[in-house]
Amino acid sequence: MTQKIDLLADPFLQLPTSNSVRVVWFTEFAGKDHLVAYGESASVRLCQTACAITFKLTRIREDSKSRLREDYQNNILQETPQLRHIWRHEAEITNLIPGVRIPYQVTSITEEGEQVSSQIFTLAPSPVVGIPLKVLLTSDHQLMPMTAANLQKVVETVGRVDAVFFAGDLVNVSDRASQWFDDSSGGAFFPCLQGKASYQLTKNGISTIYRGGEIIQHAPLFTAIGNHEVIGRFSLKKSLNQQFYDAIPKQVAEKFPSDGKSLLDRTFNTNTYEEIFSLPQSDTGGKKYYAVTFGDIRLVVLYITNIWRNPTLEDEIKGRYREATKDLPNPENWGYGQHIFEPIHPGSPQYIWLENELKSPEFSQAKYKIAMFHHPPHTLGDNIVPAYTDPVQVRETDLQGNLTAIRYEYPKHADYIIRDVVPLLESAGVQMVYFGHSHLWNRFMSAKGVHYLESSNVGNSYGAAWGDRPRFIPTGYQEEYVAIGDPNGLEPIVPNIAPVLDTQGNPLPYIASNDITVFSILDTGSGTVSSYRFDTCTPEVSAVKFDEFSLK
Repeated sequence: MTQKIDLLADPFLQLPTSNSVRVVWFTEFAGKDHLVAYGESASVRLCQTACAITFKLTRIREDSKSRLREDYQNNILQETPQLRHIWRHEAEITNLIPGVRIPYQVTSITEEGEQVSSQIFTLAPSPVVGIPLKVLLTSDHQLMPMTAANLQKVVETVGRVDAVFFAGDLVNVSDRASQWFDDSSGGAFFPCLQGKASYQLTKNGISTIYRGGEIIQHAPLFTAIGNHEVIGRFSLKKSLNQQFYDAIPKQVAEKFPSDGKSLLDRTFNTNTYEEIFSLPQSDTGGKKYYAVTFGDIRLVVLYITNIWRNPTLEDEIKGRYREATKDLPNPENWGYGQHIFEPIHPGSPQYIWLENELKSPEFSQAKYKIAMFHHPPHTLGDNIVPAYTDPVQVRETDLQGNLTAIRYEYPKHADYIIRDVVPLLESAGVQMVYFGHSHLWNRFMSAKGVHYLESSNVGNSYGAAWGDRPRFIPTGYQEEYVAIGDPNGLEPIVPNIAPVLDTQGNPLPYIASNDITVFSILDTGSGTVSSYRFDTCTPEVSAVKFDEFSLK
């Protein structure tokens, strides 16, 4: 039977301006024409057309760890990655009127002349100041079990949103194509955000299929880079999972022979992320960090994330705090600790850019000033330890001078987020810092009245360092690594409407659950941020608003 030709994903919206917006979609054929029909007149719907610019994704691949859809399963993949042929199409829709939403539909025409079209969706340019907006705050989807349920409940609870602010970790391995488009679990990135997912979740013996939500076909998506958007040293032999963990600092790679490879191929890159998305750009950071005005909001997006390393002290693990003993003779195999991908200390290009952005008229004139990045400044989660700073390598030797161990310290006084970034943001009048990474919900408020929100308990959770559940910390190290609470000194705020209770009936200041999923909505009309929880064990019960606070 001939496989039906279709779009690889529904279209989604990017890079709105005061009179334009980009429409992006993907196919598995190059095609000979790709266009967007849009608008409506008194007698004709979709009365105008715009042609797309097309290019082929360069790094997106599959390997034996990929969970492939049925029509790919007959192709037995090797352990080594194989390129998957995917084309990206982007059309800019211009001459739009602020506040006016119009219909659109994308069509791709194959080389044989067959037309493949999407359903009809709606688009609009960037909203003007004063228009009430609803913005979805989300992060850490990563094809996790509750993600499709979460996004389905967003639409069922608040209806259509006007934008999505995504604080990183979109998928697990950024170069694995199926995780973006068609992972056989039914919970790939684009299907979940487009209402095309098919994820079966079983709780208490009852199975429910969740479709996600039809969101980004109508609302622009603004993303920050998380550690999962970064992939390590390029290889034609290692699996994609191995490449994900195989990042090393650029200053280290420069000491080794290049073997004809670029520095990005020898260290780490965000190429696939940057190819997939059209985002605002900064002069020094490109798409990696940027600022954008969207209605009453000035959103400042930073590239604050480091590689995740295992916290264990086991001898054979290349971890946060030590190198594997077997790797000691081979520096090219070292992990170099939990190293930072992009500097954010004073004098770095990103820090200088941030200083200038916070002095800009666009920032100062905005009603709502929001910073978004991936790594938490305050959290009860495990991933805030150790401090966000460059690892200090400590070498141990025997009496003969032979290397016996390498460990890493992370001086807390040198935490770049707390020491450098937070004071800059608070002094400039940022009202909210939104972040992810730890897969839980908690919020804090500083002495200056700045809100810190983590709403990343979307698809799963790894727990909170609270009560009798400490986070793992190493022993015998000179630095102080905090086992309970927020290492940076703020007390978590108990949800003020309907908190989750512990087994003794006491309200918890967080949600860290693999049954309860959470999403948050910023409403610029009321100036409030509302958080909702949905218990997947009771799918017949609606989502519950459990917390709300105001941005002053």
